[in-house]
Amino acid sequence: MGRSQSFDTTTVVQSARDVFWDQGLDGASLPDLERATGLNRSSLYHAFGSKRGLFDAAVEDYLDTVIRPRLRPLVTAGQAAAGERAAGRPSAASPEAGRAVVTYFERLGSAVEQLPAGSPRLGCLLVGCATGAAGHDEALRAAVDAYRAELTDALAGALRAADPALADGAVEQRARLLLSLQLSALALARVNQDEAVAMLRAARDQAAEWVPRDA
Repeated sequence: MGRSQSFDTTTVVQSARDVFWDQGLDGASLPDLERATGLNRSSLYHAFGSKRGLFDAAVEDYLDTVIRPRLRPLVTAGQAAAGERAAGRPSAASPEAGRAVVTYFERLGSAVEQLPAGSPRLGCLLVGCATGAAGHDEALRAAVDAYRAELTDALAGALRAADPALADGAVEQRARLLLSLQLSALALARVNQDEAVAMLRAARDQAAEWVPRDA
């Protein structure tokens, strides 16, 4: 007869998530994870199969509860404009889409600014992995690249909605430039929090320059 589970999976995954966020996949030890979750390694392995299984669950939680809620206004704006194009209707510039891009970077900068020094949530869980374990782990490399693509697509969709006259190549270039500032800022956040915030503010200001004047 199988053992019954006596803990809340979401609570355990989010507790482990902060350890991985702080220390990375390689740096997070089983004793660290045991202390954070309140479970012994036997229970963790029974529930998640391995340390890697727990990490994968933590990444999914990170995407679902941290990243995608932030991206939702960008995605919504981009989808609305794409629907108009698919229906054969000319798209008008969307002031809401332009504001969504500016607000995205404003809120991200404020979130980084308000975290206390030494917080495990400074930076980005997946950006941290991109400079460590992802270099020798194909599955993790694919996960980090999918994350990059999701961020790029969200930004590009909103930028396109804000200025439908812009060529696709220009939209993609702008999305890459903004994303490069974001990822650089999050990589720097543990080293120089103030500079990370300044970089996110620079992304906000650049996005504001690209928004049509009537937005």
